[in-house]
Amino acid sequence: MVKIIDKEFIPYITAQEISNRIAEMGIEISETYRNEKPLLVSVLNGSFIFTADLIRRIDTPVEVTFIRVASYEALKTTGKVREILGLKENVFGRDILILEDIVDTGTTLEHLLEAFRDLGTKSIKVATLLHKPDAQEKADKPHFIGFEIPNKFVVGYGLDYQGMGRELDEIYQLR
Repeated sequence: MVKIIDKEFIPYITAQEISNRIAEMGIEISETYRNEKPLLVSVLNGSFIFTADLIRRIDTPVEVTFIRVASYEALKTTGKVREILGLKENVFGRDILILEDIVDTGTTLEHLLEAFRDLGTKSIKVATLLHKPDAQEKADKPHFIGFEIPNKFVVGYGLDYQGMGRELDEIYQLR
């Protein structure tokens, strides 16, 4: 168990399980983009650790960039997306792979997919470490999924509770 601020979290997905699944995802993504050079768009802040580990497991050329959007306050999504740090690369005619730490309601993902379609991308796919299918209300299901989890609040491996807990090498769920 770990305590972050005023909440207790219990172990949920081990570092080894995460590492193994990311290696598998790297193979899947490499096969999908074998003859392409996709632009991987990492959604900050939560996906930075996932992105760093995943790109080392992809054995085809990729370009990586980072954007930042926000839809969370405390433990719940606000339902509104605020773009904080925008995209600088030209994505017209490019294959895009959005990297997310977690897809739950799909609000952020829906916003991103619409924005990238409007910019004239060739293709858009999504890879997420965690997916909460029971919570998803919007957008399409991600193409590459690390783990499907129940609709519980989780921290660690880049995910936070009020800015804390990102450094944990495993994923913990709210007790």
